[in-house]
Amino acid sequence: MPRIPVATYRLQLHAGFGFEAAAQIADYLHELGISHVYCSPYLQAAPGSQHGYDITDHHKVNEELGGAAAHDRFSLRLGECDLGQVLDIVPNHMAISGRLNHYWWDVLENGPSSRYASYFDIDWQSHEEKLRNKLLVPILGDHYGKVLNRGEIQIRRQGGEFFLKYFEHELPVAPKSLPPVIAAGAALSGSEYLAFLGDSLSRLPSPASTNRGDMLERHRDKEVIRGLLKRLFREVPFIGEAMDSALESLNKDVNAMDDFLEHQNYRLAFWWAAKQALSYRRFFDVNTLVGLRMENSQVFADTHALIVKWLREGVLDGIRIDHPDGLRDPRQYFERLREEATDVWIVGEKILEPGENLRDVWPIDGTTGYDYLNASLGVFVDGSNENAFTSLYREFTGEQADFAEMCRDKKHRVLRDLLGSDVNRLTTLFTNICECHRDRRDYTRFDVIRALREVVACFPVYRTYIVPERNELTSDDEKYVNEAIEASKRNRPEVDPELFDFMRDVLLLRVRGAMESEFVMRFQQFTGPAMAKGVEDTAFYCYNRLISLNEVGGDPGRFGISLDAFHAFCAGIQSSRPRTMLASSTHDTKRSEDVRARINLLSEIPEPWSEAIHEWAGINEKHKKNGFPDRNTEYFLYQTMLGAWPIGTDRLIPYIQKACREAKSHTSWLAPDEPFETATREFIQAIYNEDRFLKSFERFLGPLIEPGRVNSLSQLLLKLTAPGIPDTYQGSEIWDLSLVDPDNRRPVDYDRRRCLLRELRNLNADDVWRRVDEGFPKLWVLYHGLRVRRERRAAFDACGDYTPLTAQGAKAKHVIAYLRGNDVATVASRLVLGLKGDWQDTWLDLPPGQWRNEFSGALFKGGELRLSELLSRFPVALLARQ
Repeated sequence: MPRIPVATYRLQLHAGFGFEAAAQIADYLHELGISHVYCSPYLQAAPGSQHGYDITDHHKVNEELGGAAAHDRFSLRLGECDLGQVLDIVPNHMAISGRLNHYWWDVLENGPSSRYASYFDIDWQSHEEKLRNKLLVPILGDHYGKVLNRGEIQIRRQGGEFFLKYFEHELPVAPKSLPPVIAAGAALSGSEYLAFLGDSLSRLPSPASTNRGDMLERHRDKEVIRGLLKRLFREVPFIGEAMDSALESLNKDVNAMDDFLEHQNYRLAFWWAAKQALSYRRFFDVNTLVGLRMENSQVFADTHALIVKWLREGVLDGIRIDHPDGLRDPRQYFERLREEATDVWIVGEKILEPGENLRDVWPIDGTTGYDYLNASLGVFVDGSNENAFTSLYREFTGEQADFAEMCRDKKHRVLRDLLGSDVNRLTTLFTNICECHRDRRDYTRFDVIRALREVVACFPVYRTYIVPERNELTSDDEKYVNEAIEASKRNRPEVDPELFDFMRDVLLLRVRGAMESEFVMRFQQFTGPAMAKGVEDTAFYCYNRLISLNEVGGDPGRFGISLDAFHAFCAGIQSSRPRTMLASSTHDTKRSEDVRARINLLSEIPEPWSEAIHEWAGINEKHKKNGFPDRNTEYFLYQTMLGAWPIGTDRLIPYIQKACREAKSHTSWLAPDEPFETATREFIQAIYNEDRFLKSFERFLGPLIEPGRVNSLSQLLLKLTAPGIPDTYQGSEIWDLSLVDPDNRRPVDYDRRRCLLRELRNLNADDVWRRVDEGFPKLWVLYHGLRVRRERRAAFDACGDYTPLTAQGAKAKHVIAYLRGNDVATVASRLVLGLKGDWQDTWLDLPPGQWRNEFSGALFKGGELRLSELLSRFPVALLARQ
């Protein structure tokens, strides 16, 4: 029987909140109504990891969280509290963390002949001769020669092991490079044994050899020699001293050191070189996260052994798949996973663009909920005021580009500045394809790179899922490729249109071949990072018309959605993926659900908002330096303050600095602009001491606080009752005005929440609303919503219908209502400022029977039900037929 959650609760585990701390709140989560704890990744990660996505060892539990013993106790405690467990897993990449990732260490030591070389997505045949059969290791703080001349690179020895040391970095040395060093040590010590070892090492097969026999011989001989070295250094007098003396001489001889480093299986380089010359696939632009070849069945089995064990033993009931779009063949991966775990809940972090659907053939239960998040977000935006908001934004900031234009522009920027290595590898591959076709061979590398960048910049979704070896090509794939190609032709008339057409023919399998297939697969793995870095991590911080809309998987160019569109979305989920996850706040959202709920109110009041920001800009102009911060940043700042208030400068200043660096308009992570950042920081500090501004700001904000909370309660109730499995992000069971990470990963006060929940049971709806500032109303909705889900499971399962209820009367557009199954009704408010506290004659037609409002306890008969009566004591209603 499938082990499907009723509701999940996301926990971010790290050294400061490990398994023991998580176990201590298990009883609280059970009492709250949660069925499954949903954990961030907890396999062994890089030291100090705050998130767990930088895994170094798939066979170990993270020691910083308490290790395997603490994990066992945690899992046992969850079972005692009748809680299941869902784990976030990371198949796309691993962290490069020195010795901690022994797979990667072996690849650095042995190059393409490493037994683990096939584990990683590495291009050993670079178009640059200097990188053939070598890995670029861009860790140097300056140019290689300057670093070498300063003596910052040293060869060290620990027992019989030799390694390279550069500040905190350690790298192995190739066994083939050791004979000269060992010979020097032998000469100093007079050791015949050491001379013999040096000669034996020199006879090892070439590191570049990928012949299976050579590889086996190499590993066998290497291990034998390594063992002999350890024994000799332990047992033979003076050999260690002699070898250390030889190493000291080597470290002081720049030319000898340069020659020694040239014989390694990697090439040390200035960190800046990674922008254009990196030879392995990364997670986005993070050099320390290397892509795995999960399509290799051995890699899958090795990296998933512990996960599969936990699934089969019942330790885990579900898994969340991080970034499946990075995989070469997501469908194949999901099918392998489902074969290993037939009855568990599997959701994938697939970011769907508006109008895009999850692939029907994927054997998973759904997404991680960003598609739902954006649908439920949009229904609280007043789309009738779009033109007014657009005019205001352009007038105040001077920004004229629409969102689609901005996305293309920002994607081009990241393709140039951050993802150049990936572009270069694809360019080489497609140039080679052109060379094999007589009528395309005259296209230059320059032609190809311009065309490739444009097609990627115009790609409308994260990626397609074409698989040449299975002749797998859907109409959606074809539509997205055609859309990108035609847009590219319009945007770049100076590029030969036949080059774009040829690229389309390759992508749509009309031109076949081994290189063509490889290009298709690699192109698809690349469009996602371009979208994520160009749109989510850049454009979302630049296009600030209404920043609540700037969420993962969202389209800020779409100013809300209609009530009918929301109902259609939910009905579609119920018919296709009724067990998908429903999210509102996550570890990756740009701002919390409660911040967005408050900012959404601005969409209803464009004129008062315009007057306010112009007044504030006039008051604060004197605090700018050289015109900084610019008007677009200032507009972003005021919306952020409005959504997150009260917020201190200790949180706001680091957040705005991060937002500005992500925007890359005036400063960036790669090239911080100190004058701009200083001016912006001092501007924030100054306006926090500007009494006239603060009085005006708080006067404007005051009337929005309660309506913002009503928005929050409405969107929470929708999440709890819409088709799917609702997730609660840690701490958000009461009001939470957090921003993007690391702000949303601050410690959660569970003692306070436990006390509130204990007290909640003795309160009624009126008591709860009187204590609104403490967060009781949100906890009330969550607690009773989850209780109804447990008590009325049939209404919410895969067979439970979703039926919109249409309100009638003067304020009908302010109601969101629907039935689940035949015996649960949801009634929520929207566009609450327009209500002005008066529902007038608005009513709903309930099916026959007696209905109980689970929030207020009031009973109602089926038929015409006036909203003024239903929502007189509490702003949302959850009705259960008695």
